[in-house]
Amino acid sequence: MEIQTLFGLPAHPLIVHAAVVLIPLAALGTVAIALWSEARRRIGWIVVVFAAVAFVTALLAQGSGQALEERVHETRFSEEHAEQGDSLPWFALPIALAAGGVMVLDRRRSQGDPDDQPPWMGPAVIAVAAAAVVFSVAGTVRLAHVGHSGAKATWQDVQDNPVNEELEEG
Repeated sequence: MEIQTLFGLPAHPLIVHAAVVLIPLAALGTVAIALWSEARRRIGWIVVVFAAVAFVTALLAQGSGQALEERVHETRFSEEHAEQGDSLPWFALPIALAAGGVMVLDRRRSQGDPDDQPPWMGPAVIAVAAAAVVFSVAGTVRLAHVGHSGAKATWQDVQDNPVNEELEEG
């Protein structure tokens, strides 16, 4: 899904900002609904939607990055960023799945008699909540690594430019 331009500008920097906002919001929301029942009740399904949209924006960022990669001078920094960026959707997807899993288990657990729950329900709730926290942290950390490598790929040439050295000396 390669998108090259938006509004006459390279699409990648524009789309990336959506992922940079939505993935951490989805991760924070997922942790909140995994650990706090009141959050599940109030914002649980909203978090699931945010997490799904975050995954889609990660896919769009990946595709627009591939389109941009074909148009820019390749450096070791841009290659590193492209490799890391290719993995980002697969860090965002587990956040969405975990948020959905938390809500599905909560819905199942809240229906019917609490004493009539299957024996696997308690361990399943704990496992899904723990996975939600781990996936949220991992996805946010990966996003930071990808973003850092993108900044290096974008600004390293500017930093290494001899004109900048002359400006700093003068």
